Amino acid sequence: MTTAADDPCRALPRSATRHSGARIAALCLVSTAATGAGLLLPAALGRALDLLLAGAPATGWVLCCAALVLTLALLDACQSVLVGTVDARTTAWLRGRLTGHVLAMGPRATDRFGAGDLVARLVGNAAQAGTAPAARAVLLAALTGPVGGIVALALIDPWLAAAFLAGAPVLAVLLRTFARDTSRCVTRYQREQGRIAAALAEAVDGHRTIAAAGTADRETARVLRPLPELSRAGHRMWQVQGRAAAQAVTVAPLLQLGVVAVAGVLLARHRLSVGEVLAASRYAVLATGVGMLVAQLAGVARARAAAGRLGEVVAEPACAHGRRRLPPGPGRLELRGVIARRGGTTVLDSVDLVVPGGTTLAVVGRSGAGKSVLAALAGRLADPDGGEILLDGVPLSELTHDDLRSAVAYAFERPVLLGGTVEDAIGLSLTAPSPARIRQAARTAHADDFVSRLPHGYATALADAPRSGGESQRLGLARAFAHGGRLLILDDALSSLDTVTEARITEALADGGSPATRLLIAHRAATAARADAVAWLDGGRVRAVGRHEELWGIAAYRETLTGTPADASAASDEAHR
Repeated sequence: MTTAADDPCRALPRSATRHSGARIAALCLVSTAATGAGLLLPAALGRALDLLLAGAPATGWVLCCAALVLTLALLDACQSVLVGTVDARTTAWLRGRLTGHVLAMGPRATDRFGAGDLVARLVGNAAQAGTAPAARAVLLAALTGPVGGIVALALIDPWLAAAFLAGAPVLAVLLRTFARDTSRCVTRYQREQGRIAAALAEAVDGHRTIAAAGTADRETARVLRPLPELSRAGHRMWQVQGRAAAQAVTVAPLLQLGVVAVAGVLLARHRLSVGEVLAASRYAVLATGVGMLVAQLAGVARARAAAGRLGEVVAEPACAHGRRRLPPGPGRLELRGVIARRGGTTVLDSVDLVVPGGTTLAVVGRSGAGKSVLAALAGRLADPDGGEILLDGVPLSELTHDDLRSAVAYAFERPVLLGGTVEDAIGLSLTAPSPARIRQAARTAHADDFVSRLPHGYATALADAPRSGGESQRLGLARAFAHGGRLLILDDALSSLDTVTEARITEALADGGSPATRLLIAHRAATAARADAVAWLDGGRVRAVGRHEELWGIAAYRETLTGTPADASAASDEAHR
């Protein structure tokens, strides 16, 4: 059972509050002092009025009132600065915390939430949740005003406080209902925003496909499909706030009139002075304090709903690492009874596989056979649902983060190139990138020729380096080669290369271009033929492991690589005999 202390939706705002604890404490003091000055002002005004009506000297009290007004102005200015500072610091901390957790989760973050929804949470929801500490601090002062107003009424005359308290429960119920309904509406509104952001991210990612298919209007409609629901949630939010304000505005003047009526009766009986009646009327306004409370409660409700969406992300466990270090070894990779499930479907079922250190293993299989899942598991971009994976005899889950990531290099089908320049992109994982090392990696990936033709060579900004899909793949390969390590995993990283370039790269790997153990996801027979061994995946299991020449005699294996039906392939073989 999740306790309140373990609930990320509650723990995250508390941690954010501690991050700006000193400023929040100062904000509490400033806002409370402003409320205190506001509570003193009616009494000072009433006293000054009584003295003026009596013809007595009132200069001191008039100056006191002026000082209180000036103090209120200064405190309000300080409060505005502190609120802005706390909001900015808290938002920055939340974004940093969320970004770090998403990166620690790895690919599972986008699988679970979607890239667009994550961006919506990171940008919009973090900004809304960042207002929570300041809103709560100011809310304390907003509550202090009404309480102080009631106490001041009681000090003037208990009957005044009694008149107000007679209708106060109605006002309290209205505010409580408003806070509850607002929280629900805001949560619904933010959820629909996330849906639109997720659909928009998908459309942007596939903009070329959309343009080629001529379906821009259809995709626009798909992205904006949640818009009516978003509109309804927004209208509902304003309706709740408007109804609460209207109800509160109806109740508040009645309470104030009640207090003023009782004060008038007491004045007629000579139990109150004119100044005290003035003070009582002002304290009645402070005691109702509806406008400020409604605004603060709405802000807290929005921040709480946004924090809940951030908490959903933080609640997802990040990848935990062990404390073991890698012993010396050649990079032997071993999968023992590995099981992987995706969306309730078993993608890999009890896979046993050994890749001897320093060798190249090509993994082939039909689409959906689990090749990319196996590649992700082999370098621990994801964890298996069963079994274990070892590198030089050490389970990947027991390795330290630094040892694991320095030992494994990846190249992907569609690499994301990060950094300011081409050189930065290739040397991304290196703490002290060497120009010679980067250029050697680029030569191995056959990327040096086109990089040298760029306006500033390796110093060319990525944004100013137009490149084809194959050239991007070569830069991704160069990055993997520059990274080094014991295990090199190429997840369909040769698919956009022409046949000649692919042959040269695979030959370079086989001839010692990389001393690491190589795991290649292969789709072409020529690539599989250059590997030391081939693992044939079929139906989530390893159907066979052997040399390409040995497996080629199996018709179903040939069909996997050529797409030719097994029966047709067998007939062709018979015709050639």
